[in-house]
This record gives sequence, structure tokens and C-alpha cells, in this order.
Amino acid sequence: MVRDGYFYGAGCLLAAGVILWLAAWPYAIPLLLLAAFFLWFFRDPERHIPTLLGAVVSPGDGKVTDVSLVTAGGSPLNRISIFLSVFDVHVNRSPIAGVIRDVRYQRGKFLNAMGAHSADQNEQNIVTVQGDGRTVIFKQIAGLIARRIVFNFKVGDHLACGQRVGLIKFGSRVDVLFDRDAAIQVKPGDRVKGGATVLALLPVRQPVAQSVAATRAGEREAH
Repeated sequence: MVRDGYFYGAGCLLAAGVILWLAAWPYAIPLLLLAAFFLWFFRDPERHIPTLLGAVVSPGDGKVTDVSLVTAGGSPLNRISIFLSVFDVHVNRSPIAGVIRDVRYQRGKFLNAMGAHSADQNEQNIVTVQGDGRTVIFKQIAGLIARRIVFNFKVGDHLACGQRVGLIKFGSRVDVLFDRDAAIQVKPGDRVKGGATVLALLPVRQPVAQSVAATRAGEREAH
């Protein structure tokens, strides 16, 4: 369980205890139910992380709401959007293994996370991860209810594929942007699990050093 669950749950239980002491027990029932909800909401289950080369895994649990081609930084990129309801696990995970190249927090509105404008106008945290010659961007986007986005790493940190990186409290959205030559594995309406569901497969690029060595070896054999 995420640590925040204990804080919220303990606060509700404490308030319920005060009400039990000062008044009749039925008045404490709503707070007891709220404590149970918080303990359930902040659950953090273990996940089996795929080991497929070039795999881009889902950064969160939820429903795929959009798969489209967008322009970011002047380049066309694939974008997969995932809506997290209050019933989904809200722990976020890294979509690929790599190094964090940029983290940018953008303050904004709290529109419905399923709406088209939320991707640009809502409060969000934008993270760029580079690994194996590929760059993947993922966004933690606040929704109508969410008022706090948590990200626990900084530029220069190394992440494993599917590693826990933070969470968005209550209803929210995550977007993943990556190269257009990837093979998309999901479609709108699909349910995905953070760290476990493969969203796309990126063609594996051979490192330049190995490519040059292979070319030279081939030339020597030819002679």
C-alpha cells in the first residue's frame, strides 16, 4: 500500500474514535467507511513486468480512451491516453527502462480527464525518459477530483521498466508519447494494468558501435 493510504485512513479512524467517545456509534460509520475506502484506494499490488525488447508498458491502470498521432516538439508521435477512475490503482510506473532527461511540472486547470482539452490544459507532470536509443514521454495529468500529483525522481535518475515512480490522487489520466514506427498493441476501450500491459513495441535499434563493428567485420570477410 502507498504510504498516503495509512495517513488518510488513520485520520478517518481517529475522527471516528472521537465521535464514538462523544456521541453514538452510528455517527462514526461514515468515517469508518471512508477509512476503508482510503486503505483500498491506495493499494499497490505487485505486477509481473514484461521483458520483451522494445516494450512500452502502461504507466497506470485504467481504460484506453485514445490512440492517435499527435505533433509534439515539431515531430509526429503516437499518443496513447489512459483514464484512471477512482476505482483503479493510482500508482504510476515507468513505461520503459532508461534515464530521466526532463521533468516539467505544468500548472493548469482541472477539467474532466476524459476530455480532449485536458491533455494540454490540465495540471500535469511531464516526464521524458531515454533508453536504448529511444525517447518516451509520459504525462501524469490531474482530473476533476485530483489535486496532487506525486513524482519521486529527478533528472538523471535511472528507471527500470515498470518501476514505481509516483501516483496521482483520485480520478486522473496518463498519456504516453513515443515514435510513430512502434507497433501499437492496444485500442480504445481496452483495460490496461500499470507495469504489466504492453502498450506498444518499439523496433529495437542496434547500437552504433556494434553496427560499425559488424560492418567492418563483414568487410574483412569479403577481402
